[in-house]
Amino acid sequence: MSIYGAMFAGVSGLAAQSNALGMISDNIANVNTIGYKGTSARFSTLVTQAATQTTHTPGGVMSSPYSYVNRQGLLQGSSSGTDLAVAGQGFFVVNESANPGFGDDFYFTRAGSFNPDQNGNLVNAAGYYLQGYDLRTTTPQPSSSTFTGLSTVNISNLSGSAAPTTNIALGVNLPSTAPTTAPGNSFSVTAQVFDSLGNAHDMDITFTKTASNSWTWSANDPTMASVGTAVATGSGTITFTSAGTPAAFVPAAPTITLTGFTTGAGNATITLDLGTAGATDGLTQFAGNFTISNIDQDGVRFGNYTGISISEEGIVTALFDNGQRQDIYQLPLGMFRNPNGLEGKTGNVYLETNRSGNFQLNLAGEGGAGVVAPGALESSTVDLAEEFTKMIITQRAYSANTKVITTADEMLDELIRVKR
Repeated sequence: MSIYGAMFAGVSGLAAQSNALGMISDNIANVNTIGYKGTSARFSTLVTQAATQTTHTPGGVMSSPYSYVNRQGLLQGSSSGTDLAVAGQGFFVVNESANPGFGDDFYFTRAGSFNPDQNGNLVNAAGYYLQGYDLRTTTPQPSSSTFTGLSTVNISNLSGSAAPTTNIALGVNLPSTAPTTAPGNSFSVTAQVFDSLGNAHDMDITFTKTASNSWTWSANDPTMASVGTAVATGSGTITFTSAGTPAAFVPAAPTITLTGFTTGAGNATITLDLGTAGATDGLTQFAGNFTISNIDQDGVRFGNYTGISISEEGIVTALFDNGQRQDIYQLPLGMFRNPNGLEGKTGNVYLETNRSGNFQLNLAGEGGAGVVAPGALESSTVDLAEEFTKMIITQRAYSANTKVITTADEMLDELIRVKR
C-alpha cells in the first residue's frame, strides 16, 4: 500500500537527515582541528520496482558521507619551527610507533603539529610519529611505492662537530715597486686555520720579491697560545705578466702540509688558492701598497647543536653555533590518484583504499606533491557559515519528513474509521 510506502519513505528521510546532521556536527566540532577536511552528505534515491506503470511505490532516500580530502586549507603561521604544512596535494607519512615494526601501520596525514617528545622523536598532537629518510645512512629515491628506508625523525643526540681547514684562498696585491732585496721585499699574510679537533692556529704566508715580476711564497709555523704548535711546510714561486696578473705558479697546485700538532690533531694538507693565471681573482702585482682583499678558509671550530630548520624541499637540517649545517632527514610526501577515497582514522590520519589507489612517495616539489611550509599549520577546511546553512536545511528536511509520517498516520486512521 502506498500509504505504508510513504510512511517508510518518511522514515528513510529521517534516517538520512539524521546522518547528514551527524556529519555537520562533526565538521563544526573540528573547526579548529589542524589539517581537518570537511565531510558532506550525498543523498541518493532508494527505488522500489512498481508492479504497474500506473502506480508508484515509494522507496525513500539514503545519505552517505563524502570527504573532501583534496581541499587545500589555509596556511596559518606558527612560532614553532617543527610545525609543518603542505602546500599541494601531498601527505606527511606517519606511524603509530616511534620504532616501526611488524604490525605497526603507516598512515598519511595533513596534521603537521609536530613537536619532539622526551626522546627527541617528532610526534604530532594525535600521537603519530613523523617519518623521513635519514640522509646520514640513506639516499632517498625521487619516487617510491614502498616505505623502505623510512624511519622516525629524531632530533636528539646531535653532537657538535668541527671541520679542519682544507682550502685557503687569498686575494692580495703585491706592490710592483717593492725592491728585490731586504729590507722591504717581504710581506706576510696571517691566516687562521683549524686542525681536525677544531683548535685554531695562526699561520703566516710570506711573499718575497726576488726579481722583476718574480716572487716566492712560503708558509711559517701555525701557533695558538696555550694550545700548541705545528710545523707548516710549503713554498713556491709566482711570476707575473707585464699586465700585473699571474703568469704561472710553481707548483701549479700549491699546497701546505701541517704536521706535529701538540693538540693531538692529525696531520693536514691545505690547498692554497692564489688565483688564476691571467686573471685578477687572487694575487696581483700593481703599483701601490701591499693590500689584502680577502682571506677565505673552510675550517670551523667545534660547534654545539642549536636547533633545526626545515626547507620547502622537506630537508631537515641541524644547526650548530659555529655556522655549520648538517642535513639529517628528508621528508617524503604521499600522493594518491583519488585522495577523496582515503579511509579516515582517529587522529586525523588516513589509510589507502581501493578507491584511493595505491600511494606514491615523492620528494617535496616533485610529481605534483607540493612543497613543505615550515613554521606553518594547515587550517580546517570547515566553513561555519556553510555548516550552519546546511544545518537549517537539514532541520527543515527532517521536520518535513516527520510531517509525511504524521500525515500517513492520519490517512490510515481515516481508513480504519471507514469500517466503523
